[in-house]
Amino acid sequence: MANTHRIFVTGPTGYIGQRLIPALHAHGYEVVALTREKSRGKLPLTCTPVIGDALDGASYSRFVEGADTFIQLVGVPHPSPAKAAQFRQVDLKAGLEAIRVAGELKLRHFVYVSVAQPAPIMQAYLDVRAECERAIEFSGLPATVLRPWYVLGPGHLWPYLLLPFYKIAEVIPRTRENARRLGLVTIQQMVRALVRIVHEPPAVIQYIDVPEIRRLASAKFV
Repeated sequence: MANTHRIFVTGPTGYIGQRLIPALHAHGYEVVALTREKSRGKLPLTCTPVIGDALDGASYSRFVEGADTFIQLVGVPHPSPAKAAQFRQVDLKAGLEAIRVAGELKLRHFVYVSVAQPAPIMQAYLDVRAECERAIEFSGLPATVLRPWYVLGPGHLWPYLLLPFYKIAEVIPRTRENARRLGLVTIQQMVRALVRIVHEPPAVIQYIDVPEIRRLASAKFV
């Protein structure tokens, strides 16, 4: 039986968004996707586009009304330490605006893709994600915060070379916890976990780390 829930997605043409939207549609969800006019042609055909600015909640809040779930995916592509200023200008601003809009509309579920913490590198990126996590907690929204470290997929393949080292680290007691928390997930696992999370929204805030992302991705829908 098809779902009738409406999902509002920001960052729909990004690495995760362009793959998540068709998956949500395949499970019967109606997807409304926020985009700029110049990016409209990049959207998956399985969504309803709305024009707005992710950095300005007032430009799109009217389109969020009637949605059950808000999925915040906006972020600077290919994060690196050199992009610290962009993280605050884009990731932080977009995240805080999304949280504000979802809170004002009292949505039943807010989904935010954060990052595994603590971690040894990318401190500016981690700080922005942590700030958004605190804003979600303060908002009181029922929310899911996913904490992947690196998502493998097209254009993001080099960490496959690290997999043997992860396997070794996961069996050594001293390094096991960090190896699991900072483990690698595939884009397919992220998409399947996100669909499952949308299908089973929490009553409060929940945090989904790498082992749980993998578990959700492998679980079958009832």
